[in-house]
Amino acid sequence: MKNSTLIKGTAAIAVGAALLLGGGGTLANWNDTATATPGSIVSGDLDVVAAEGIWTNSADADVTEGLEDGTYTVVPGDVLTFTQNLDVTLKGDNMAATISTTGWADNGGLTSSNVSVSRPAIKVNGETYSNSVLKESEDTQKVTASITFTFSADTAGRDDVNTTFNFDNVAFTLQQVTA
Repeated sequence: MKNSTLIKGTAAIAVGAALLLGGGGTLANWNDTATATPGSIVSGDLDVVAAEGIWTNSADADVTEGLEDGTYTVVPGDVLTFTQNLDVTLKGDNMAATISTTGWADNGGLTSSNVSVSRPAIKVNGETYSNSVLKESEDTQKVTASITFTFSADTAGRDDVNTTFNFDNVAFTLQQVTA
């Protein structure tokens, strides 16, 4: 009986050792682990915020409230300018963006030969914006967009009487571009 127990014990040890060696386990190899601390990655920001825009007439008088409540109506020969101030935030290495406007040329019923609407003129921090790409800045950039609406003095007869030109869809889009 002792021989049988000894043989069974020896066989169990041999099978265990074979499993350790054959199964990828180690008996006498050392190992070690090192960790790295690559730090954090922080994203930048791209943001455009519009303040209240104002309408002025050719005498540079603010006519915004009158246009909104319908008490100021245009007549042939009038030139109105809409000025919209925007705060633009561009933060991030290699950050650049374009700014564009849409909805400024939607005609709500006025005859196109009687009305002209200028493409928005854009200034950045008081300087004319001509290259169409804004660059990253630590400070908020002050952007001003101006749209001019001209009701032609040559409008004939009763053309475009009691008609509306709708500017309700003007949008300013800041779009990231590859620097």
